[in-house]
Amino acid sequence: MGIPPVELKMLFFSALLETCQPSSAFFGFMGVTSAIVFANLGAAYGTAKSGVGISSMGVMRPDLVMRSIIPVVMAGILGIYGLIAAFIINGALDKPGEYSEYMGFAHLGAGLTVGLSALAAGLAIGIVGDSGVRANAQQPRLFVGMILILIFAEAVGLFGLIVGLVITLGAGSKGKGLCKSYAI
Repeated sequence: MGIPPVELKMLFFSALLETCQPSSAFFGFMGVTSAIVFANLGAAYGTAKSGVGISSMGVMRPDLVMRSIIPVVMAGILGIYGLIAAFIINGALDKPGEYSEYMGFAHLGAGLTVGLSALAAGLAIGIVGDSGVRANAQQPRLFVGMILILIFAEAVGLFGLIVGLVITLGAGSKGKGLCKSYAI
């Protein structure tokens, strides 16, 4: 009878595929690491820098301390962005024998996108939070302006999370079948 044409094509193309590289998983795990580490660096810096401003402002105006906690909360959210991305990238890691270089590089890019965006947002939140709470203690009408600036700084981290998730989810469909398993 012979081999059906579809299976013959699959057999032909599978012979042309390269073997999946075991090192591809390294790049995927570096994406997981990058997302959580850089996001937490941003969150820690934003929290510390804003906390210094709150402590300094609290000496003169202790009644405004709770109202001035907002930058610290917003900085903490950046760490959650990194955690979300790390879990999703980790869940997208395939079996090592079937994990293509394309997927490894895509997951690395996704992790760096989320992590570095959150780091940049944390730097902005820390600087604005420190100066903003001190200025708010002297002139309460600056509060709304400070909040708006903090929201736009937080948006940078959110944009990075969205792009990182799009990269991760897109790599799952585009990266399948690009190499044959080395675990035969």
